[in-house]
Amino acid sequence: MSEPGRKAEVHAARLAAERHTTDERLVGLRRAFEEASDASEDSNADDEHDPEGATIAYERSQIAALIDQAQAHLAAIDAAEERLEAGTYGLCSVCGEPIPEGRLEARPTATTCVLHASASAS
Repeated sequence: MSEPGRKAEVHAARLAAERHTTDERLVGLRRAFEEASDASEDSNADDEHDPEGATIAYERSQIAALIDQAQAHLAAIDAAEERLEAGTYGLCSVCGEPIPEGRLEARPTATTCVLHASASAS
């Protein structure tokens, strides 16, 4: 198999692993959200004014934000898989230069090279 073909297989496997991990995380987060919701229904405590800590509503809000992040990550994985299929995976969306393998290993959904990633962060 050619080097590009081998790289594509490695990238596809990495994205598949990323999807699996994110799917599992999402299942756990949804379960935690359900449990927090059930806890608020089963409790008659004045959760909103409890000085002992975070409210159930706050906990649900935090979990909901984590669910949103996981869903956004799944969308980024979908987009990365589309780029892989189109042959543009691993190319910076700004300059078109190859994204270093180390960056793709750390962030399989990366769309920019390190230079342009740091430029957009500032």
